[in-house]
Parts: sequence; structure tokens; C-alpha cells
Amino acid sequence: MGLSHFNYQEHYMKRTSSLLIAVLAICALPALAQTSTPKVDQRQANQQQRIDQGVASGQLTGKEAAKLDKGQAQVEKKEAKAKADGKVTPKEREKLKQAQNKQSQKIRHEKHDKQHDLNHDGKKDAPAAKK
Repeated sequence: MGLSHFNYQEHYMKRTSSLLIAVLAICALPALAQTSTPKVDQRQANQQQRIDQGVASGQLTGKEAAKLDKGQAQVEKKEAKAKADGKVTPKEREKLKQAQNKQSQKIRHEKHDKQHDLNHDGKKDAPAAKK
């Protein structure tokens, strides 16, 4: 009788330990997810790719690209600040989205203005001569 009682207690303790580990894991996942910003990260990568493509095609001058890179860095700084306390709130996510929207508009504007560096010499191309 003592042996079967011991086995039951051992089984109960193992089961309780497993349950406790599962509960702790479930509680830890939301904490990790609260600082995760995959949409922000993916959009940052997409916007950086747009800048790089603009430089490669000559749509952006070196000076424009540097200015846009600085804007990208500011968004990344805001993201780091939002993550610093271990939780990115819905309000912080909205502010990051707005900052990225503004940056996206700047990229579009610079890529479609009249300043180009089509010969990739690092200087703004002279306007075409009128005939």
C-alpha cells in the first residue's frame, strides 16, 4: 500500500510540475509578443528597399537618400523607445504607423521630384536644356 501511494504522489507531482510549466509558458508568451513589432520591422525593410532602389535607378540623389536614411533611423529610434519598457501599447503602435506613413510620403516625394542622379556620379543632374 505504501508503494502505490508513493507512485501516486510522484505521478501527481510530475503532473503538477508539467501543468505549472505550461501555465508559465502561456503567461510568458503574451509578454514576449507585446514587444514584438513584426509589421513595423517589415515596413521599415520595405521602405529601406525603396530608398536603395531609388538610388540604384537614379531617382534619388545621394543627398536625398541620406536625408531619407536619417528619417528611417528616427523611426527605428521611436520603435526602440516604445519597446524599452517591455510593452508596445496600441497607442505607441499607432504613433509608429504614423511616423512610417510620413516617411513613406517623403520617400515617394523625393523619388518623383525633378532631382535625379541618373549617371550615378553623386551629384544632382543638371536640368535638361530647353530646345
